[in-house]
Amino acid sequence: MARVIAVDGPSGAGKSSVSRIVGEKLGFLHVDSGALYRIITWLCIDAKIDTQNPGQVAKTAGEVEIELRPENGHIAYYVNGEAPGDRIRTPQINANASYVARVKEVRDKVTSLLRSMTRFGDLVVEGRDITTAVFPDTPARFYLTASAEARALRRQKEEAEKGIAFESAEAVKASLLARDKIDSTRKFAPLKKADGVLEIDSSNLTLEEVVQTVLAALPQEWRK
Repeated sequence: MARVIAVDGPSGAGKSSVSRIVGEKLGFLHVDSGALYRIITWLCIDAKIDTQNPGQVAKTAGEVEIELRPENGHIAYYVNGEAPGDRIRTPQINANASYVARVKEVRDKVTSLLRSMTRFGDLVVEGRDITTAVFPDTPARFYLTASAEARALRRQKEEAEKGIAFESAEAVKASLLARDKIDSTRKFAPLKKADGVLEIDSSNLTLEEVVQTVLAALPQEWRK
């Protein structure tokens, strides 16, 4: 049976970087669950669908086909044979993804896709409901957090490195806080710290310190 490391937390807490490195060290495939919600958001916007209309969003989600491919240590996503790339990382997508993610049909579809990925092998899966809804029974569950200021600076730096930075640090912070509120108050699978998970505040920790904290907390037999 495939082993799963589940990592939850708000945007900018370091989930992606930590999960990628942990996956590389252990030989687990890295899974970015948020990208699946971003893909559906991107397709809604491209089709001029109102992302705050649950019925229209659910219909779009039901029609989209997302191909899963293990590639270079992670699960890659393709739509009509094409990888979306940074088209799903824009401020517009950031501003609309939480509205799409609160639609039950969307969450059901993404959860099904995520669970199906265990057929590819061991996984380290990052997201917002991985420890609570998708893989609640794995013995390796983590909740990464950080101050709003630290998260905003990280997100702004990340976007600048990708050449898609269009907002000030304050604007990025406001966007993150708005998304936090939507994600933590939605009806289906809200963002929250699950019982029994290890919470790691990365505000004043280096990336390597967070990675080592995760590795040290894994079941002993997983670290061999």
